[in-house]
Amino acid sequence: MQTLQEYKCPCCGGGGVVGGRPPGGERGCLQKMKCPYCDTEFDMETLKSYDEGLSEAPDEMEWETTAGQEWNDGETDGLCSYVCTSCGGEIVCDENTAATSCPFCGNPVVMMEKLAGSLKPDIVIPFKLDKEAAKAGLLKHLSGKRLVPKAFKDENHIDEIKGIYVPFWLFDTDADAQVHYRTTRMRAWSDSEYDYTETSHFLVSRSGSIGFEHVPVDGSLKMADDLMESIEPFDFSEAVDFQTAYLAGYLADKYDVDAEQSVERANERVKRSTEEAFASTVHGYDTVMTDSSHIRLYNGKAKYALYPVWLLNTTWNGNKYTFAMNGQTGKFVGDLPVDKAAAAWWTAGLSAVFSVVVYGVVNLLHGTGLM
Repeated sequence: MQTLQEYKCPCCGGGGVVGGRPPGGERGCLQKMKCPYCDTEFDMETLKSYDEGLSEAPDEMEWETTAGQEWNDGETDGLCSYVCTSCGGEIVCDENTAATSCPFCGNPVVMMEKLAGSLKPDIVIPFKLDKEAAKAGLLKHLSGKRLVPKAFKDENHIDEIKGIYVPFWLFDTDADAQVHYRTTRMRAWSDSEYDYTETSHFLVSRSGSIGFEHVPVDGSLKMADDLMESIEPFDFSEAVDFQTAYLAGYLADKYDVDAEQSVERANERVKRSTEEAFASTVHGYDTVMTDSSHIRLYNGKAKYALYPVWLLNTTWNGNKYTFAMNGQTGKFVGDLPVDKAAAAWWTAGLSAVFSVVVYGVVNLLHGTGLM
């Protein structure tokens, strides 16, 4: 009786490549199999080895997440805690810094008597840029943006600027990885009648070890992950041991996502960075795409840190816009409104230019007898 097994095509990734030893066939004999999607032929040993390579164990990602420290006696005596009556956010500042509104949603905050229920940060990166630099950063962010409404630039006023220490969990780890990539090489040529494109498919594997230090995951639900990642990187060489004196004149967001809850995000960042780092060693191909990977982490640990961020809030046409600036490097990010009329004009203009170029190329080909 013939034994059949379905394999995945190494070239196109399609399933349904059915193989097996024909009835009466000698064990070890070669049988050519054809993919029903791309018509590529393989011998059975190639398909088996590829299939075995895909049947790897799941990623192994374990961390030691005992980050942060307990506060020493008297360390929190000069710290005040405020809670937003709307979004529930809790911020911390020294007793000489007044806080009347939430830096995240703008609603009133209520002062609590004493800071409680949080860990002491391990390290902090102090603010290097002041409030004036944040204002200048917004003006620079607005300049040269042709699709931003002119009225927004002219009438824009900043409702509030606050310097906030944002909680981050920093993950260190070493990783052993094995990654498979699908790659292609393309060759094109023409004759008097047709244009041809030949695409050759390859499966490329890489394995090795890589180390990561200070992979940041923000510990605040109020701060969007993409916003915080957009103002990276921070220069960790300027980090110092945490002292409450660094909070003078600034607010500190109290974390509401702990280290254990941040592990999933850290795993995503480590996995993506590993695949990209190994892909950078794959040369000589036109396209490179990750097919599968297996990553094992070890020596994983976390630290609790505060990173400096300037938050700027502005209101226009009844809508609130929030911008963030890295308080150490000055990198500035934030969404802007779009002038629909200007966008339509630019789209029409680009379409017209493209049409003129295509018309000119067609006329040139006709003139040279190639069409």
